[in-house]
Parts: sequence; C-alpha cells; structure tokens
Amino acid sequence: MFQTLRNAFKIEDIRKRIFYTFLMLVVIRIGSQLPIPGVDRDVFANWFANQSSDAFNFFDAVTGGSFMQMSVFALNITPYITASIIMQLLTIAIPKLEEMQKEGAEGRKKITEITRYLTVGLALIESVALAIGFGRGNYLEKFDFLNVATVVVALTAGSAVLMWIGERITENGVGNGISIVLVINIVSRLPQDITSLYAQFISGKNIGKGVVAGLIIIAVILATVVLVVILQGGQRRIPVQYSKKIQGRRMVGGQTTHIPLRVNTAGVIPVIFAQSLMQTPVIIASAFGKGNGTGIGSKILKMLSQSNWCDIQNPIYSIGLILYIVLIIAFAYFYTSITFNPLEVADNMKKQGGFIPGIRPGRPTSDYLSQITGYIIFIGAVGLAIVAFLPIFFNGVFNASVSFGGTSIIIIVGVIIETLKQIESQMVTRHYNKGFLGD
Repeated sequence: MFQTLRNAFKIEDIRKRIFYTFLMLVVIRIGSQLPIPGVDRDVFANWFANQSSDAFNFFDAVTGGSFMQMSVFALNITPYITASIIMQLLTIAIPKLEEMQKEGAEGRKKITEITRYLTVGLALIESVALAIGFGRGNYLEKFDFLNVATVVVALTAGSAVLMWIGERITENGVGNGISIVLVINIVSRLPQDITSLYAQFISGKNIGKGVVAGLIIIAVILATVVLVVILQGGQRRIPVQYSKKIQGRRMVGGQTTHIPLRVNTAGVIPVIFAQSLMQTPVIIASAFGKGNGTGIGSKILKMLSQSNWCDIQNPIYSIGLILYIVLIIAFAYFYTSITFNPLEVADNMKKQGGFIPGIRPGRPTSDYLSQITGYIIFIGAVGLAIVAFLPIFFNGVFNASVSFGGTSIIIIVGVIIETLKQIESQMVTRHYNKGFLGD
C-alpha cells in the first residue's frame, strides 16, 4: 500500500489528483462545522445525548459528526446511498432501466442522472421531516414557516453539494468519490472513539492492566480488519474455455479465462439492510417518546436495539442479535440473487462459444454456477456476520462506547483497497500511454 502511494506521488498527474482529493476533503470537514441557521445546537446536542437508539449513533458516525452538530452537511450523502440502492433494485425490476444499463456508457449516464434527481428528492423529504420534527420538539429557535424553510433548504443543499463533491473527486481526483466522502466521515470520528476507549479501559489503571487492555483492543481491531480484507479479496475463480472457430481465413478463440465470483459479493449492503430494518421501529418509537416502559412492546424494542445485545445482566435481549445475524445472511442471498444471474451468464457463455470444463453449456452450466454461488454466499455471509458481531460483543460485554463497528470497518477497508486499485490502474495506464507515444 505504502509503495503504491510512494510511486503515485512520483507521477505529476496522479499527484495533482491526490492533492485535489485532499482539498475536497478539507472542504467537507469545514462544511461539517457550519451550523444551520435557526437550529438551537445546544438543545439538539442534549437531545441527541439522551437517545439510546444505535441507529442515531451510526447515522452520526457516517455523517462525520455533522448530524449531532446539526451542520449544513447533517444529512451528508445518506440520501445518495439510499437512492443508489433503490436504483439498483429498480434496475432489476423495471425492464426500461435494465435496458439503459446495458446501453453502455450512455445508459449509465442516464441512470446516474436519475439517481441525482432521486437523491435531491429523498434529501428534501428527509429535510422536511427533520425540520418539522425538530420544530415540534422545540429544537428550533422559532417554529415558523421561514425558519422551517431555511432548515429544509440548508439540509437539502448540503446533501446536493456533497453529492457534487463526490462526483468531482471521481472525475478529477483518485476515483470512488462518494465512497471516499463516506470514509472520511467515519475516519473523522476515530480519534474521538480511540480517546473514549483509552479513558475507559487504560487511563487510571495500573501499568499491567492498562497494557493488557490496550493489547486486547489492538488485537480485536486488527483481527476485524484482517477478516474484512480476506472477505473483500476472497474469490472463487471458475475456469472458462472458449472453442476455436474460423473467421475469414484465420482461427480465433481457444483462449482460457475465468469468472471471478467474490466471496463477499454484496459488500456491506446486507449489514446496512438488516440494521435499517431493525432500527426503524426503534427510531419511530423514540420520536414519539415510546419504548421506555416495561410492557411487551418496550421489551421487543429493546431486543431490536444493539445497545442491549450481549448484556450479561439481561441476556434475553440478545435474541435480537440472533435475528440480526439471520437477516444479514438472508439479505446476502437476496442481494446477490438480484445482482448475479447464473442463467444469463450461462446463456452469454453459450452464445460466445464458452464452456466450463466438465460442464455442458446451457442449463447444466447455470445449475453449476447457482450451486457454487450458494456455497460462496454462505461463507461470505457468515464472515460478514462475524465482522458485524465482534464490535457488538465487546460493546455489550465490556460496555465500550464507540461509534464505529463492523459496518464502518468494512466500508473503510473496502474503499481503501478499491481506491488503491484505482490509483494503480491510473499508473499502469499512464505508463502504457507514455511507452506507446514514446513520450
């Protein structure tokens, strides 16, 4: 990794791209500190501190603290992420969008434009809901039309600006703009989390206990990171042989290639889906001041909240953790099924004269790919569940209060690996062009 960065800084064009990306990230962090006019930040901060829902904590983590501070970037790029996921699902469900995706660069450009409009629409809806909700909760300085409109415009514009910055980083920077914006938000919270861990487990302890606690924390983080790297890079390569055929006066084909089936095909999407599904009832109940009683409804809500999982004093609430793991595995299968179609892959191979050695073309190839994919998805889903479980276990057993978890680590490691691949690709392309042009 460090060698790649060192070589990248030697190339002027890539060095400019890295510097441009850095400047955009500085703009993001400055914008994350700009307050929204009309919001009482102190009152809102007190309200946020009293919330027990882990969804709010995760939301604040992915927005880099912007949500807790109620800055103009409070919504951050979460509307864009939601819009992208919706568009992925709609592309499978709506034939017109599927045709657009198959049109190549022009079709993807149209889908990107639709995603932009959907992002602004979602940001507007979320802004209106937040502004009205905060107004009714007396978190605004004045609850009138002008103040609510100001908050709505600021939040919507902030989300649109971050989407624009992400796209500029993709075009003029090192690539993966939206993902890099998300990572810098999560990383910006790490110093605070590390300080919290130090104060809770190391500060004030004797040297022996402090060293042991520090080593355990480092070991857990490193083990999680290593597992994520293995999940992100692991793949099963299915060999594919293409038949030789005559075109004109020459023989073509006959080459051997492979289909790379990633172990973690769905990435972090299953964790986000499972977390969103379980936290939505908790957020709604929290907004209406419910869930703090002793009834069956309150107990169910506590089971859905991560803050109550792996609690030795109340093990009954860990039933929600079992449901969480089941949902992760189920969503991993679901998301992969809509993004990878074995029958379509088998048909395309057959049309191009390709076949898997030992497997007949057509339906047998499709069945074989489905069987292999099922095994791989299960391994990836279990690994993903373990990554998500580790931070929850230590937070519950040792009461470690940190904003990052398995989801954050998956995002950080995945984006770093992908960005380094992008930089290496740009270096190879530039070296090839230089040699070709004799520059």
